[in-house]
This record gives sequence, C-alpha cells and structure tokens, in this order.
Amino acid sequence: MTPHPILPAGRRRTQPRHLPGRSPLLLLLAVWTTAVARPAQAAPADRWWSDAAEQALTRAGTNRAELVQALHQAPVSQRDGLQFLVENMPRRDLETLSAAFLLENLALAFKAREEVPWSNSVPAEIFLNEVLPYANMSEPRDPWRKRLRELCVPLVTECRTPAEAAQQLNRKLFRLVKVRYSTQRRRAVQSPIETMESGLATCTGLSILLVDACRSVGVPARVVGTPLWSNKTGNHTWVEIWDGDWHFTGAAEPDPKGLDRGWFVHNASQARKDVPEHAIYALSFRKTGLAFPAFWGRDTDPLSAVNVTDRYLTRAKPAHPGTMRLLVKVLDRPAGERVAAKVTVTDTADRAVRFEGTSRGETADLNDVLPFEVPRQRMYLIEVSQAGRTNRQSFIAGTNAQDQVVVFLDAASPLTSGEAGGVK
Repeated sequence: MTPHPILPAGRRRTQPRHLPGRSPLLLLLAVWTTAVARPAQAAPADRWWSDAAEQALTRAGTNRAELVQALHQAPVSQRDGLQFLVENMPRRDLETLSAAFLLENLALAFKAREEVPWSNSVPAEIFLNEVLPYANMSEPRDPWRKRLRELCVPLVTECRTPAEAAQQLNRKLFRLVKVRYSTQRRRAVQSPIETMESGLATCTGLSILLVDACRSVGVPARVVGTPLWSNKTGNHTWVEIWDGDWHFTGAAEPDPKGLDRGWFVHNASQARKDVPEHAIYALSFRKTGLAFPAFWGRDTDPLSAVNVTDRYLTRAKPAHPGTMRLLVKVLDRPAGERVAAKVTVTDTADRAVRFEGTSRGETADLNDVLPFEVPRQRMYLIEVSQAGRTNRQSFIAGTNAQDQVVVFLDAASPLTSGEAGGVK
C-alpha cells in the first residue's frame, strides 16, 4: 500500500481518506443520507410559539431573553395573546420591553375579558387587536392598564354592552382625571400616564386615553384619524368602538344622542379614499401591509392601518343646493384666544331668517368651528356677545361652498369685511 503523504504544518487534509473496503461513492452517499435525515437546527423541545414569533425574536437583539422568558411564563390559556403581541410588535418594542411589562398587560387584559358581560360576543381577532395591545401609536410604553382599570371599572359596573361602557367613560373619565383639550400639551402623541399627569392633550392624546380606558375594561376600541381634511383645515384624531360593528365618537366630546355623532362628521364625509393624505385610517396593532401616514412626524416603525374612509362618506346630510356652509369663530381681541360666545346670524333683508349658536372656546378642538347652513346670495349681520362685550360683522354669502368668518369680541375694533376670511 502506498503511504499517504505527510502534509506541511498548518495545512489540513481537504479530501477524505479512502477507507479499506469502501468506495468514495458509497462514502459520499452515507454523508448525504445523514445530512438529510438530521435537520440543520431542530427547535427546542419547549418552544411552543409560532415560526412568525420566532422570526420576530431574531430581531430582538439582546432583549430576546426577556421575550422568551415571557413566552415561557405565560399561562397556557393566554399564550395566543402573547404570541400575537410578539409577532406584531414594532422593532423598538422587541428590543426594549420587559417580560414583567408584557405579562402584566397580558394578565390584566384577559382578566377584563373574563369579567365583562359582553365577553362572549367579542370575537377572538377583535380581542387580540383592539383590547390586548399595550399601545396605539408611538406613545411611550407606560404600564397604564392597572391604573386605568382601577379608575374605570367603577364607572361601567352597570353597563351591559361595549357601547354603553364607552359612552359612560367618555362622559365621566376626563372630568375624573381632570384632563382637557389644550394646544399647550407637551406633545401630540402622549401616553395615558403623560396625559393624566399634565392634564392637557389635543385630539390624539385624548383619543389614546379614551381607547386605553376602554381596553382596560374589555371594550374593543381603536384610534382613527386623517392626516389632513380634504378642505385642508387641519388633521384630526378620534375613536372607534366595536359593538357588533364599528361606531365612532370624539374623545372628550360625548354626544347625548349617542355614538356616530360629532362636529367632524361633515369634514369626514368629504374624505377621499384614494388620496392618502385625505383618507381616514383606523390604527391596527396587527400588521396590515398599509402604513398610516402619520402627520406628527416620522417614526422609526411605520404604524399599521386600515383604510376606513367608506364608512364616513355618507354620514353628513347633503347640503341644499341653494345654501352654503358658514363657519363663525369668535376670538378675544387682547389675547387672541377662542371665546364661547352667543352668535346670531340674521338676513339683513328678511330678519325672520335668523340662526343662533354658541362659538367654541379654548377647550374645544382647534378645528371645531361653529357652523351654519345659510342661503346663498344674501347679506347677513353676524352679532356676537359674551359677558357684556359685543361686536357685529356683516357677511355676504356668495358662491363658495364654505366660508369662515372670524369676529373679535371687541366693540371698539370691529373687523372689516376684508378681514372676515374665506375658504380654508
């Protein structure tokens, strides 16, 4: 037999040695059979979660251990909930959330589900996406669920449906926690804890607070909004409640007549489904493949959404062809703040044609402006009064579909017709 050559130091043999009685072909066949029969990496015997959840864990970096700990400690009856969260949570949450945070949120959400009288009527997919999630947008991930549950359970003990509970929370919660609308809030996208500690929020912060309050007592709820009204007067955010179907309400703006009402109905009915900046979207924790075009700035993790514009297009009553929409805003002259004042609009040629209302003060949404539907091609006298101060302003209704008039509550300095404003 010819001896094998000795290789120089540092070099390794690249070809297998031929064993006596075995051909190279048989040896290669044996190696291939072994490789096929044995998977490259078998899943651990104690891994119960889905491949999608495992793929999410690979993006968690050094925080993987926290998430795996939560997955192992979750009760068997709640595993589907934690798996849903892990599969869908943004990367920033995968990299930062603790096992304790996730397990507390999980336990309290399932507890709320078990205790409400409507639990059996809420489908599993609705519970997972509109009750269980710990966040709505890019707000700080504060542990709000326990605190809100303690506040909200006493408010809804007599409620028998999700709609009843949501309306009760909208009527009572904001006064209870002393939170009001204000453009002086810290930032647009606030957590419920931030909003309650500061007492101030605009529509987005108010909506997040109401949604999470609803979720804390097992009411399915989600944040809804538009990046920009089609008349370009601004953006807005509100809330949808699930009770057999989706219904809407303004946060901190309860309507005594019930859900599916609000000052923004007219604007929402003018939304444009196929124009991203003018469409209406419902936020979704579940990945949808559609990103919400956030209007407060870019986030590292795009927000998933559902285009729900169609639900709003038929909400407003069609305007009479002979009328136009007149918006009246009353401001205080020294400070320039909005004032809740008595407003009357009278046809100067026929004083029997008269309209009355109350303008919106600083606690109303910035885009909420007192509306009137008035006949076209007429001249009107707009009179405002509040606490002994009055002012008057003339206005001619032309061919525009909508005009806005701003009146300062200062009799000594009335606006001229050129300052009255126009279509926004």
